[in-house]
Amino acid sequence: MSRARVPLAALSLASVSAFLLAGCSQSTDASQNSGNTAASAAAATGAKPAPFSKGAVKVALVRQSGAGDYFEQWGNGAKAQAKAIGIDLTVYDAQADNAKQATDLSSAINSGAQAIIIDHGFPATIQPEIDKAVKKGVQVVVYDVETSTKGVVSTKQDDASMARAVLDVMAKEVGESARVGYVNVAGYAALDKRDSVWKSTVGAQRWKQEFKVGKVTDSTATDNVPLVSAALTQHPDVAGVFAPYDELAKGTVLAVQNKKLQGKVKVFGADVSNADIQNMTASDSPWVATAGTDPSAVGAAVVRTTALELAGQLNKDSVEFPAVAITQDFLREKKIANMDQLRAALPALNLAEVSTADWIANVAH
Repeated sequence: MSRARVPLAALSLASVSAFLLAGCSQSTDASQNSGNTAASAAAATGAKPAPFSKGAVKVALVRQSGAGDYFEQWGNGAKAQAKAIGIDLTVYDAQADNAKQATDLSSAINSGAQAIIIDHGFPATIQPEIDKAVKKGVQVVVYDVETSTKGVVSTKQDDASMARAVLDVMAKEVGESARVGYVNVAGYAALDKRDSVWKSTVGAQRWKQEFKVGKVTDSTATDNVPLVSAALTQHPDVAGVFAPYDELAKGTVLAVQNKKLQGKVKVFGADVSNADIQNMTASDSPWVATAGTDPSAVGAAVVRTTALELAGQLNKDSVEFPAVAITQDFLREKKIANMDQLRAALPALNLAEVSTADWIANVAH
């Protein structure tokens, strides 16, 4: 089936009166309950098309990692939406082991799944398996994975515009020619896109980047604390640190607090979750701005995208999920303490109009 490349329009940042970014987090197991599981689904009104009219449809979700608050919610949203549609969802979690993700993907291909959703991953290790899946006739939908294989549906967040929104806030907060720090990791599609915006912003603002550290593990936040602490020991005069992934931001916040620099060093992150909101609104928190989508809503939307593709109704090969910008001031002013309150304050987070049809029971968030 041929598809026109028609990505969904990104939400205008001007329409949401806050500043934001998008998610690239991790989690331990999609079956865990983070407290943000989509609770109910709006009833479908249309008749289910094939293959859903014939009973449960087998789909595999292959994750590079599930560690972290954001992707626990992402997984919960995906599972809830799959159940509402009539998908038998099998979840594989490589726990940041790239070789294992390739093995998991091979297992998913041989499992009889009609579709495979790939949540993050390194092209070098999973591209051969993606090609095998497509050749075998399995529909592949990727989330934040770069692949040029024809027939694969790409889902993602607009990472460049999200990074730009947060860095606009950072520019206002720290000013031109400031000394800054950077916490990021190369090799992840979303983080690489945010990195490109960072580099251009550093040049435009004439910032002096004093350090770059960071790594992604199955305990990213904890494992980055000593890295950032060491960097801050050498460069305590930085005005701000950009950490474009919430697990990296959490580690950065702890490092700033451990060095007792929260009154001098501001943290600018990405993604949003219950833990992130609590972190940003805590007394003396140095985390002043982020941007993101509702992870539960994104996980659900990826599953709906997969269902539409299986039914032959998607008619595009790329779907983007708009993000919302969020500042510490906004959260405190609105007295927002959790994702439910944030959803009420910013209804655009729900993504209810993205990848849907009258036969799909949309999960409520």
